[in-house]
Amino acid sequence: MSQRFSCLGLALLAIGSGAPALAQPDPAPSATTQSTQSLTAAPVRPAIKLARLASLLGRDGDIRIVAFGSSSTQGIGASSPAATYPALLETDLEERLQIGASSRRSVTVINRGKGGDDARDMAQRLQRDVLAEHPDVVIWQTGSNDPLKGVPVDYFKALTREGILAIRATGADVVLMDQQWCRRLSGVANAAQYGDALHELSVELGVPVIRRHDMMQSWITRGLMTPQQMIGPDGFHMTDAGYSRLAKSAAAQLLASAGLAQPSLVRN
Repeated sequence: MSQRFSCLGLALLAIGSGAPALAQPDPAPSATTQSTQSLTAAPVRPAIKLARLASLLGRDGDIRIVAFGSSSTQGIGASSPAATYPALLETDLEERLQIGASSRRSVTVINRGKGGDDARDMAQRLQRDVLAEHPDVVIWQTGSNDPLKGVPVDYFKALTREGILAIRATGADVVLMDQQWCRRLSGVANAAQYGDALHELSVELGVPVIRRHDMMQSWITRGLMTPQQMIGPDGFHMTDAGYSRLAKSAAAQLLASAGLAQPSLVRN
């Protein structure tokens, strides 16, 4: 790995967390090496789950991302298109990736969210709205409308698996995003099964998941946001503040999954 690339990873980590840039492994048990282990050990690097993105980040160049999904991706509840999570993600990634780069790097995030879509709807437009854009990375937000519309869980899982494989066949990386935390979904008896299905696919196919549901609960329990600040008056869609925090979390996870941050910072 080039010196420029290593410096970029350190700088990105410092921006995203304020935590120490690199973790050290546990000292070796030998008494003769314990005193110097922390100074000489090689840094622990996160596992690379997004191979194409990692390759692109290893050299100067442009990155093309498609944000695929339903109303959360489209940005229902946001005050403007600029306040949607895909638009904010584009800005955040571009700012982070200029650090240590020898030339200006362009990041394009194409918003292909459509309110109300379930897995069947997204399967029908996958070719037109995603594959035809020739993305390097696809962030697929799904599983929110399916329990509301009664799509069978097994069918949802099968369609999502087929979509992941179709995207990967083009050479693009895939990241999944699970359901939002909100009272409307919490009141649906089997809603959690769709999130479980996504995480099962994550394990089966080695796909990172942006755990939006858990993150949103964490923002509340940590006092970072109130439910009213995070979810709009309809009780379902995120606010500008919610989308902003989601975009930053998504950017951090993308970079971590490409090997540019400590894996402990973003849990899959």
